[in-house]
Amino acid sequence: MIGIVAALALVTLILTAFGSSSPDGRETTATPPPVATGVPPEPEILATVSNLQLKLPIAAEAVTAIGFHGAGGGAMTLAPVGRQANEGLLARLWRRIAGSAQDGPTWYQLEGGPGTDVLDVGAAPGTDVYSPVDGTVVSISDLVLDGKKFGSRIDVRPSASPSLIVTLSHLEPDPSLAVGSPVLASSSKLGTVVDVAVVERQALAKRARARGNNVSLEVHPAAGSLP
Repeated sequence: MIGIVAALALVTLILTAFGSSSPDGRETTATPPPVATGVPPEPEILATVSNLQLKLPIAAEAVTAIGFHGAGGGAMTLAPVGRQANEGLLARLWRRIAGSAQDGPTWYQLEGGPGTDVLDVGAAPGTDVYSPVDGTVVSISDLVLDGKKFGSRIDVRPSASPSLIVTLSHLEPDPSLAVGSPVLASSSKLGTVVDVAVVERQALAKRARARGNNVSLEVHPAAGSLP
């Protein structure tokens, strides 16, 4: 009798945990996402690495999805904050049973490669992008795809971790931004999201509107610093 009750409880947990979720986590609406301009984001933490916190760079109402994937080139592994929407069934079931809550944003493990080296924050082209950290702009360079310039790569040295460099790409720099500019997390505008999906399929494409366009963040050790 105890075994039957336990089995029924397990089935109930599975149904309540997963019955209302879509199978692939895709958005079902075709409504275009809003383009947020002049709206700084709340200082919500999306990921950490070492003692550094990466905060939301885009106003929450304009975010289409948040995802992580692997990368080459020496990017550091990020620790996502929040709940993984496409987490495995056993892991999700265990969290239900254990009652372990995960505060923070919902994010996806993307197909761009195993790992969490890259953080993609989805948004429509034209959306304002703000600094995810307090720090100083140390480099602004062109991002070239298929032989054409599609926005820039911006490197920021964070005040809290000067041995690291936070790199943002897929954005057009703000005209007032220059190398040496001090920036504040969640309040200093770095630029606007550019449409890179026209030339390169984005890892967020299966999870977000606006063809998965996004601002992409990586963290690397600064030149001359130990990882």
